[in-house]
Amino acid sequence: MEGPLESSPYPDKQTDNPPPSGWLRMGVVAAASALAGGLAAAWFYRKTLTRLRQAEIEAADSNYSIAEDDPGEDL
Repeated sequence: MEGPLESSPYPDKQTDNPPPSGWLRMGVVAAASALAGGLAAAWFYRKTLTRLRQAEIEAADSNYSIAEDDPGEDL
């Protein structure tokens, strides 16, 4: 039996690395998801801006005005 000032020896720690916790995995998945979402949003907005620029160029090239010799609905 041990006396009040004596302690039992502490067992040696295992040198094996513990498996990564669930929080680490969740963080990696969240980071990958944010990256994929950011890339998808950038692609979508880039495509939209390209369409808007193309429409602006086509509108500038066309003539939507009414011809001056057209009598219109004043008949």
